[in-house]
Amino acid sequence: MGFRSASNPVDESGRQYHIGVKPGDLPRYVILPGDPGRVPLIAKFWDEYRELSSHREYLTYVGRYKGVDIAAVSTGIGGPATAIAVEELFRVGADTFVRVGTTGVLRRDIRLGDLVISTAAVRYEGVSKMYVRPEYPAVASYEVLLALIEAAEGLGLRYHVGITASSDSFYVGQGRPGFRNYLPRQWSDIHIRLSEINVLNFEMEAATIFTLTNIYGGRGGAVCAAIANRVTDEFAPGAGVEDAVRTANEAVRILREWDALREERGKKYLTAGLINEWFSRSR
Repeated sequence: MGFRSASNPVDESGRQYHIGVKPGDLPRYVILPGDPGRVPLIAKFWDEYRELSSHREYLTYVGRYKGVDIAAVSTGIGGPATAIAVEELFRVGADTFVRVGTTGVLRRDIRLGDLVISTAAVRYEGVSKMYVRPEYPAVASYEVLLALIEAAEGLGLRYHVGITASSDSFYVGQGRPGFRNYLPRQWSDIHIRLSEINVLNFEMEAATIFTLTNIYGGRGGAVCAAIANRVTDEFAPGAGVEDAVRTANEAVRILREWDALREERGKKYLTAGLINEWFSRSR
């Protein structure tokens, strides 16, 4: 495969170097799990699907869910790998991204298996700072946020809505001891300090997705299953993962219906009136 240049590593068809897809291969709506193993779980709920590409940590499936064209692309762990995926997905025509993953929560009242839907993210990761100053906010798209809330409500799931913290570090940067109990003082109680200012959870990708989607004029959101509670010190790796996946899939369906109604009405923005009309049509 011949690539155009070192500064623009795509082939003549526009196929992207890392994710291995080209313009026209994907719909606008993409679910972003970190774990490649979660892509088949997401697609399990679709009407039809097929594997499109697999390269390094980037596994891509495309298909249809309740009549909506949909894709899932794994990002790997952390901001740098996620930024590569989001960059290349924008370049092939996607513009709406829903992160679905796992998280450690910072409040006692959030149970293992509950969902956390992010409104914004504290930018403790490093890659977004390569794009824009730290003062720039990492905020979710209000449309994706509302769709995730509506999806969780419709599925009857326990969920919480609030600010997330994203870190490049799973261990010391989230207040966990490193090897031989190494833990720099500035991070030793970070989970406690974040809880005191009403940050709900720690994860590793949302801030990157929110920052890049806002810079590039797209839409980003995130729903994560609580598999760890840093207050109670509980850990259950599979808790709530399937619920988070179902919520992300349903949110894409809802977004497509809202987008169609907005386009039908000639509106630039989703409004409460349009949502009310959608409710009336849905009944």
